[in-house]
Amino acid sequence: MTVLVVGATGTLGRQITRRALDEGYGVRCLVRNFRRASFLKEWGAELAQGDLRRPESLAAAMEGVTAVIDASTARPTDSSSIQEIDWDGKVALINAARAQGVERYVFLSILNCDQYPHVPLMEVKRCTELFLKESGLNYTILRTAGFLQGLIGQYAIPILERQAVWVTGDTSPIAYIDTQDVAKFAVNALKVSETEHGTFPVVGSRAWGAYEIIRLCERLSGQEARIWRMPTGLLKNVEKFARFFQWGWNLADRLAFAEVISSGKPLTADMESTYKTFGIDPQSLTTLEGYMQEYFNRIMKKLKEVEYERERAKQKKKKKSLFK
Repeated sequence: MTVLVVGATGTLGRQITRRALDEGYGVRCLVRNFRRASFLKEWGAELAQGDLRRPESLAAAMEGVTAVIDASTARPTDSSSIQEIDWDGKVALINAARAQGVERYVFLSILNCDQYPHVPLMEVKRCTELFLKESGLNYTILRTAGFLQGLIGQYAIPILERQAVWVTGDTSPIAYIDTQDVAKFAVNALKVSETEHGTFPVVGSRAWGAYEIIRLCERLSGQEARIWRMPTGLLKNVEKFARFFQWGWNLADRLAFAEVISSGKPLTADMESTYKTFGIDPQSLTTLEGYMQEYFNRIMKKLKEVEYERERAKQKKKKKSLFK
């Protein structure tokens, strides 16, 4: 079976690529830039040049493909909008898959996307799910929440570097999950027939609030966090201002998502049925505590090594000065 991974250079996509390769699948990655994706080729994946913004580039990349795992999304730093990538691009990709007779299509969506019709990214995900269901393809939809990997830059590094940690409004507890674990579900979907034509939540074992994560990081690092609270009203005003200018539309769409994570409503779901269907033991998945513990253990060890080397250098310098 040849699997086309879309979004393979992203945080999640690269884990899906790695997992599929490890399980013996032939993996092709749709990429815009061969140089940036060279590490995927080193792993053993085939690279196919293509761009969701250019539908004509997708047919060649889809030739001989048995299944598609779509983990792509517009990045905040992209010049392209959510509309261009997450709607127009996905419609083109689904149409190309259908035209090529792809047997399986796994789509990574967002939990509760059907509950926020006025938030552009959530509404686009909902519409894409609907379009995929009506396409005639044999699909599986996985709805995720937040990823553990994002917590390092959001909480751990600022606390270690004594910088401000930003908290927005009544922060919603989120059931964060490791991207490596999401990859397990995505690749398992290809071989578990019970996942066909189904939509499943794929989230962590429990929802964590922002202040819980901050306290955990403080305990593991031994440092106190500097917390700055960002009023939700301020973000809404910035969003409204950005919509006045074409260059600000992408920013405004991203800021609108802040309403989801500052509503106070938990982003979590019961995973019992998902575990059973996919044949995955919940005990094998990474917890937030375990992930952060491992990160801080590595960082604190490294900091001690650096401090030790500095102290040694000081002592050597002192000895040299005594013999002058």
